[in-house]
Amino acid sequence: MTYTRIYADANGETHLQDVSLDMKTADHASSISALIAAKGVIFRTSASEDYFVDWHNAPRRQFVVNLSGEVEITVSDGETRRFGPGSILLAEDVHGKGHISKGIGAAERRSMFIPLTE
Repeated sequence: MTYTRIYADANGETHLQDVSLDMKTADHASSISALIAAKGVIFRTSASEDYFVDWHNAPRRQFVVNLSGEVEITVSDGETRRFGPGSILLAEDVHGKGHISKGIGAAERRSMFIPLTE
């Protein structure tokens, strides 16, 4: 399983990085990752075609899981990617130049935010 990390380097430039989770064999024909400590869960709905947030930083380190709809993320190094249902982002750009978030298409975007413990 993989997720995409949004982070700022030492110069404040933001980047996207694909990260593979270390998965171990588990019962019932499945695999499982190690526990990642979190504070709770926040659910959000956004009208996709009206959703645009100009350059901003993540308010905290958090996983963002897209449940429906699609979002386009642009980071300061110029890379742009689209994330649809089932995609997982780790927003860690709490400082630096930040990123742009833009809704794509007409479908409502539903997402889940999972703030991490420090």
